[in-house]
Amino acid sequence: MFEGFDEFDVRTSQTTIHGVRGGSGPPVLLLHGIPETHLMWHRVAPVLAERFTVVATDLRGYGASGKPPSAPDHGPYRMRVIAADQLEVMAALGFDRFAVVGHDRGARCAYRMALDHPAAVSHLAVLDIVPTGEAYARADADFSLGYWVWSFLAAPAPVPENMIAAAPRVLVDHMLDDWSAVPGAFPDRVRAAYVEAFSDPDTVHAICEEYRAAASLDVADDRADLGRRRIACPTLVLWSATGPVGQWYDPLGVWRVWASDVRGGPIQAGHFLPEEAPEETVRHLLRLLV
Repeated sequence: MFEGFDEFDVRTSQTTIHGVRGGSGPPVLLLHGIPETHLMWHRVAPVLAERFTVVATDLRGYGASGKPPSAPDHGPYRMRVIAADQLEVMAALGFDRFAVVGHDRGARCAYRMALDHPAAVSHLAVLDIVPTGEAYARADADFSLGYWVWSFLAAPAPVPENMIAAAPRVLVDHMLDDWSAVPGAFPDRVRAAYVEAFSDPDTVHAICEEYRAAASLDVADDRADLGRRRIACPTLVLWSATGPVGQWYDPLGVWRVWASDVRGGPIQAGHFLPEEAPEETVRHLLRLLV
């Protein structure tokens, strides 16, 4: 699915990150969301690789990347730590400064990287999110019902882990089908790969730990930065025209509190923009990057 790309596994200071690399030109790092892996970029990465060196990875805990042991405070799965993995990967591949495009959980990693390591991030694109701290601060009845997966995955171990183990396909199919708006967006082999990943207990535990860290440590990190640090690089914000981000928030208004140079808009698709609307997603990305 990534013809012309090379697979790699980079050993970082704390784990191993799996990914693919292809193309030539300025570097662009692509970071996936849940319930996906780097495979979610299979319609976007080859097009970008015509102009850029494209790197697409599995986040710590996801796909074929490492699942290091967690801790009582969930610290090994806070976004600050997950972002540091990706910084090490890019340095190992020879890139000290690069653009970052993130969807969903990958977007949370991406904006945290831009805040913590501004010298490394030349351009930022965040797809279908507002910052984690903003989401929790504004949470209401709509949030509790619409984003119930956040609370479910962040519930104390091993409750969500055991429930997912009994029927991993149920949760994956729910996310892919209920959060999308374009029929046939997920080829059978891609959907099967996502289900296979959620069938691994270590993966599921790591993902739950990431959501537990989000509800505590990531929120605290965002609160500490709000009004004190801003994203300096050009920032593209894209969101689903039919999904909750556009319905519940003013996405550009929210992100203008966090970043100095913000542009973007809605895309006629569900949550999974790169898989449901790859051509439009690429058009917006090229306007940012070129």
